[in-house]
Amino acid sequence: MTHNRTHSGERPPTCGVCNKAFNCRSHLIRHQRLHSGERPYKCEVCSKAFRNQSNLIQHQRIHSVERLYSCEVCSKAFRNQRYLKNHRRIHSGEHPYTCAVCNKAYSCQTSLIRHQRLHSGERPYKCEVCSKAFSDQSNLVQHQCIHSGERLYSCEVCSKAFRDKRYLKKHRRIHSGEHPYTCAECNKAYSCQNSLIRHQRLHSGERPYKCEVCSKAFSDKSNLIQHQRIHSGERPYTCDMCNKTFIRKNYLIAHQCIHSGARPYSCEVCKRAFCYQSSLLNHRRIHSGAHLY
Repeated sequence: MTHNRTHSGERPPTCGVCNKAFNCRSHLIRHQRLHSGERPYKCEVCSKAFRNQSNLIQHQRIHSVERLYSCEVCSKAFRNQRYLKNHRRIHSGEHPYTCAVCNKAYSCQTSLIRHQRLHSGERPYKCEVCSKAFSDQSNLVQHQCIHSGERLYSCEVCSKAFRDKRYLKKHRRIHSGEHPYTCAECNKAYSCQNSLIRHQRLHSGERPYKCEVCSKAFSDKSNLIQHQRIHSGERPYTCDMCNKTFIRKNYLIAHQCIHSGARPYSCEVCKRAFCYQSSLLNHRRIHSGAHLY
């Protein structure tokens, strides 16, 4: 059938979203579910849904196969002895698989294989929509949610959904108030490790992000990106009222107050309100007796 199209001039089935072409219509239908987020194949036991029937069949084995092998420490059960053997290393701390390049050790061989791709650059898992490649299948699955708009991980408290399980874990700390990452210098605590690392640069003075044009250095990557717009002229934030453009989102938000009349910054002494935080800071000097200039 595919060969016949060569003679007939018939176009192959093509995706209307990304224009990718397929040999047969069934492959196109499967592909389109990446964009739509449709998961028509549902497990009768746990209601988990899948895009492809083959994935559902594979999943159903979890329910049908008896778990004969139990951990003596925590009683967790496994379908085969190999999984139990890998699990036991969590308790024993054993890491028998070592990277020949950097000597980093792992408790199971699959983790070592994934790690070795960092050295080799191998990325065997490829997105069907944009062709972006990944070293780990789980990263591909999370990436595909960008195209489908699907958010697999939901917060039990506020129902906010996330594409990545790690983001959900960080989000939960908003509700719990947990701040597990503490600065050794000043004891300030943070809900995520990245925030702590950024904060620690205030103490160390480290500025690892350097502008290639003027060599100015920054402690935070987002500040470098904003700075680079000075050189490139890029102004990605546009006011939908007057089309004025800005290099930073907070500049746009402050500007929009001119159109809306909002004055979100209020003086605690005299209650006078301002559009800009900088205007409020200048105004406070009237009360404190500080000179404006």
